[in-house]
Order: sequence, then C-alpha cells, then structure tokens
Amino acid sequence: MTLPALPFAASFMHPLMMWGLLAAGGYSMFLGIKAKKVRTGTPEQRKALLPGKFAQRHYRWGSLILAVMVTGMIGGMAVTYINNGKLFVGPHLLVGLAMTGMIALAAALAPFMQQGNVIARKAHVGLNMGTLTLFLWQAVSGMEIVNKIWVNR
Repeated sequence: MTLPALPFAASFMHPLMMWGLLAAGGYSMFLGIKAKKVRTGTPEQRKALLPGKFAQRHYRWGSLILAVMVTGMIGGMAVTYINNGKLFVGPHLLVGLAMTGMIALAAALAPFMQQGNVIARKAHVGLNMGTLTLFLWQAVSGMEIVNKIWVNR
C-alpha cells in the first residue's frame, strides 16, 4: 500500500522548524549562561540579574525546544516516508536521532540540577553544547537535502 504524497510545501515544514530550533537553542544557551551568572556572580551581579528570571525562562525554553525537537524529528521522518515510501538511513537521520536522545537526556537531568548536583549540571551543559554543535552541521546537511527536493520536484 502506498500512501498519497503530501503537498510539496509539507517537505519544508521540518527544515523551517529545525532552523527555528537552532535559533531557539542559541537563545536558551544565552539564558542558561545568565542563569549561571545569577548563581555564581558577585552579590551586585546577582542583584542586578535576579529580576530577569533567567533560570525559569531557560527551563521554559528548554521544555519547548525538547517538545518541538521530538515532534519535528518525527514529522520529518513521517514526511520522508510518506513521500518516498522509505527512510533514507544516512548521516542526517542518524545524527538527528542522536541529537534527540541527547536533548532528552539533558532535560532529564533538570531535577538533579535543581538539587545542586554539579555533575548533572556539567553533563547537561555538555550534552546541550554537543547538540547545538551537531545542529550546526545538521543545518548544512539539511539544506543539501532541501536543495535536492527543490531541484527534483
């Protein structure tokens, strides 16, 4: 049984979501750095930064990023399968799956970080920095895929 192809524009929902996520990830990193400054800064720095509620905003943005990343990854795989009858198992798919796992692990560390666990905090930062680094590569490889879709339409 073959599924009917989706409208051509549906092929571009995943890339648009992922570019938005890359930007959101950068913003969330900014908020996380500010939240760290609230914890570790001088009393004057902390007093000046507290009204920004950086930790709460970082937590909210991180939750949103996790939700959009999981749905965007599933959506990208679904559109590929519906339009082609198969998934293309290659670096872009495999790195995307790894990134989704990494961001889920990083989010799962939040309760431990709230209890002051320094190892969990360092693992959280490392996983998310790794995810953002891979995201930059994904943006390039994803645009190559978008170009193939555009040219072969």
